[in-house]
Amino acid sequence: MASSGEEARSGSPERAGTGTEPAADAAQLDTAEDFEVLEDEEEEEEEDDLSELPPLEAVGRPAAPPREDAQPPERGAGGAAGDPEQWLDVLGNGLLKKKTLVPGQGVDSRPQKGQDVTIRLKATLEDGTVVEEDPALTFTLGDCDVLQALDLCVQLLEMGETALIVSEAKYCYGAQGRSPDIPPNASLTLEVELLAARDAPDLELLSGKEKIQLANRKRERGNFFYQQADYVLAINSYDIALRIAGSSSKVDFSPDEEAELLDVKVKCLNNLAASQLKLDHFKAALKSCNLVLEHQPGNIKALFRKGKVLAQQGEYREAIPILKAALKLEPSNKTIHAELSKLVKKHADQRNVETEMYRKMLGNPSTASTPRKCKDKLPWSIPWKWLFGATAIALGGVALSVVIAARN
Repeated sequence: MASSGEEARSGSPERAGTGTEPAADAAQLDTAEDFEVLEDEEEEEEEDDLSELPPLEAVGRPAAPPREDAQPPERGAGGAAGDPEQWLDVLGNGLLKKKTLVPGQGVDSRPQKGQDVTIRLKATLEDGTVVEEDPALTFTLGDCDVLQALDLCVQLLEMGETALIVSEAKYCYGAQGRSPDIPPNASLTLEVELLAARDAPDLELLSGKEKIQLANRKRERGNFFYQQADYVLAINSYDIALRIAGSSSKVDFSPDEEAELLDVKVKCLNNLAASQLKLDHFKAALKSCNLVLEHQPGNIKALFRKGKVLAQQGEYREAIPILKAALKLEPSNKTIHAELSKLVKKHADQRNVETEMYRKMLGNPSTASTPRKCKDKLPWSIPWKWLFGATAIALGGVALSVVIAARN
């Protein structure tokens, strides 16, 4: 479940822990992303089962004792990162390190993936500037609800443990940073204390409002990853949101809640297809588009993306009528116009190539000379056919007269 800060996201600055998009970028992909944004896509593995996607880089419990690494440069948070202590190289690549400041209650008290955990968080830049402080940040461990650095390291914390995490930008805000307080490619130092861990709520027992809110939070997290160009993690978040929205329930929902859950599902599927297109996973993207169109046959975004998927597979004959249907629903859309014109030209070029190939395979004479010869013969062929028929009838009549005369 989300923290109180997450629930009060609207109108507040972006959170270092959650990485939620700023207010200016909070528009959902499905409802606010216009076709112009999609126009520059280079047209998701997510074969048919999105659960096979790696939600995070693999992280296991260290089998060997943590190794003594070269000490990281002095950072904020009181300079603790420079103390001569053991650092755990979490992923073995030197980009994410953890050091215990205050021991916890033992290995058995570590939280498990899927549990809701609450932590105290303080995040600083290399120069010591504090960019986030949260006394009680709550999130679902392993769902990519927060920075990867937190999701990877909190599962290694013991209950009550306070640790220092030094992370390169790759596992925080990456090349884009977070305007205005975190610059691009910025490393962060995170001081984290594990306060609580409990099992996540049973989806079957959630009210309609609770289920809608939870699914929307996961979808918004997927939108954040999409905007960060991390399409694998975006797919993971959309898949979690779809699982929540489609889960069975022991609680009765109102018709409005049912409609809102369907709307969330459609938005997730549309954004899922957009992410899959970015990764050239055409089979999966086509499936996502078809699922949208099962619920909303006139969904323009799903029609547009389905047309693009088919076009990327060279299926121009199938793609063109789908884009025409989208254009009929929104005749003023310039992007659909441009895409349709491009496909019509490609289809015509494809047909010309195929025609020439078949002509060469069959050894036909030049197309330039054959029609002319046919036209030259055509005016003469009709009179000769009539002449031959008339002659045959005449000869038949003569023969019949001879036979009758002979009998008489």
